[in-house]
Amino acid sequence: MFTPRANTDPLEGRFDQLDRSGRTIAGLARRPVWPVMAMVLLTAGLAWWFLLSMAGAVIELEGSARPLGPGMSLISGFLAVEPGSWAAIIADLCLSGDAGIVLTTGAYASVALALFVMWLAMSVAMMLPTAAPMIRTYSEIANTAAERGEPVVHPAVLAAGYLLVWALAAICFTVVQLGIAGISGTSATSPVKGVIAGVILLCAGLYQFTALKEACLTKCRNPFTTLFARWKTSAGGVFRLGMEQGLWCLGCCWALMLIMLAVGSMNVVWMAALTLFTFLEKTGAGRVTTQAGGAIVGLWGAALIWAALI
Repeated sequence: MFTPRANTDPLEGRFDQLDRSGRTIAGLARRPVWPVMAMVLLTAGLAWWFLLSMAGAVIELEGSARPLGPGMSLISGFLAVEPGSWAAIIADLCLSGDAGIVLTTGAYASVALALFVMWLAMSVAMMLPTAAPMIRTYSEIANTAAERGEPVVHPAVLAAGYLLVWALAAICFTVVQLGIAGISGTSATSPVKGVIAGVILLCAGLYQFTALKEACLTKCRNPFTTLFARWKTSAGGVFRLGMEQGLWCLGCCWALMLIMLAVGSMNVVWMAALTLFTFLEKTGAGRVTTQAGGAIVGLWGAALIWAALI
């Protein structure tokens, strides 16, 4: 006779006060080692699909994976190309973003919009999976509040506030990339080289050792403190909570995102590597991962500067 195994999950059944979609999201998010939840899986998956399609289109247009940065030649043969797709159109616009475009032309605005879409997709693909522990924590607190008869707001509202911060950050990344492309004379998809690349990497590496980085990382690792202490029962309040957590995340990861300029903004191999590093950094403890990554990136940047100057 089959005997059901005893339930050892302390969170089992603690989301019964949420609605069906809320229970689904909370249930998938209860283990932070899983990088995605239901809505994270859908949203981040679509973002990654879009970025892979863009990368494939760029390779098709340029005839080679080399301009996209190191590592892309390893996967270039597996990237599907859909001629005429939205991703292909955005990729074509990104390729036109060279030094010959002047600020007054409509083409420049189109390139800026294309780069913004690329950075937004990159931010969603790389950062939303690392927000899974935060949404899990919110779901636990919300369910406990619902059990006491208090009003609660759907976790999707929190995620929307979080993503708004990264959408605004995508605008800043776009402006920085356009400025660097104008100075270096390279296309938007090509990695910057020489002193500029070295400075970007050196700054990103040094930032890993700063007090601000540590403070932001601590907030990202312990969302319960912020969510519980500043608990809100209105949609607007929860949306602002999501924005607040998004700001801590931005403070933690903005320098790592800029590494993409040095390795190629359409380099999905490095996107995946940085996503994994960020997830391990946020869900880990101590500063070993952070400082080891900072040392590697900083030394890499110093070497590029030295090579460019000698």
